[in-house]
Amino acid sequence: MRRRTPAPPSPLPQRAGVDPVRVRMPAAGPWDTVRDYLVARLTGAGPGVIDAMLASGLIVGADGRPVRPDAGYAPGAYVWFHRELPAEVPVPFPLPVVYRDEHLVVVDKPHFLATTPRGSHVTETALARLRRDLGIPTLSAAHRLDRLTAGLVLFTVRPTERGAYQTLFRDRLVRKEYEAVAPYDPGLALPRTVRSRIVKERGSLTAREVGGEPNAVTRIELLETRAGAGPARYRLSPATGQTHQLRVHLSALGLPILGDPLYPEVAPPTPPDDFRRPLQLLARGLEFTDPVTGTPHRFRSGRTLDAWSSPAEWATGPTAR
Repeated sequence: MRRRTPAPPSPLPQRAGVDPVRVRMPAAGPWDTVRDYLVARLTGAGPGVIDAMLASGLIVGADGRPVRPDAGYAPGAYVWFHRELPAEVPVPFPLPVVYRDEHLVVVDKPHFLATTPRGSHVTETALARLRRDLGIPTLSAAHRLDRLTAGLVLFTVRPTERGAYQTLFRDRLVRKEYEAVAPYDPGLALPRTVRSRIVKERGSLTAREVGGEPNAVTRIELLETRAGAGPARYRLSPATGQTHQLRVHLSALGLPILGDPLYPEVAPPTPPDDFRRPLQLLARGLEFTDPVTGTPHRFRSGRTLDAWSSPAEWATGPTAR
């Protein structure tokens, strides 16, 4: 198989910790100019926006020079530009660094902060914030944690080493431990290992279980209960990493995680500045052997889940931590 030539380095710097957009021209197509292709590719922007950016010199080629509005189409060529950054509500919670060396940065992410830029969350993400605060423009995420989930996330410092750390997660060589607060069912036998097939279709907010060979495996253990009809605290150990796996598995057992806006039913959207009643799911632990240095690592989150540590505050909807 013929290997694809790596893209040239970006001629534009990051802006607010966010990479410029890179677009590659296909090997063949019906377009006469770069402008024609960008209008066809970036349909959400509209012809007027593309024309204005070209006229202002905001779209550049690999040499850093602005692309002319009438520049001919060049198969395989790259262009770069900065996206218009959306106005975002700041996520008002700290992002403490748990560990840092020349290869890794491990942080204890708060609820409501996305891991990487996506959709309407761009500058208010863990990646963009860390690049700005730590001054490491090459920082990349080795894996992702849902925006609503708090806890440990691993970032790589050197682009050449990112693949080695991503392979750890792909090959299930990282032991992951989560903690959740959910209802208690005395009739449910625990611990147990749940195996099912989970699919998430593009455009759907939720994932679902379907028939077929299992692709999602979760070990569920009961850690603590409280007297009365209160919730319980659970340890979740996923052997796989399907989208929303832990949330789907607990909900299917009749134990939806407290604060979950998607399972078992999709709740109405909340304002972007509403940081109350966060999802009570925490990435508590990460354990692995460093693929670059051979060092064994064991990291633990120092966060707590409000519905367990401060149930009265949780019931009245305090600001999340």
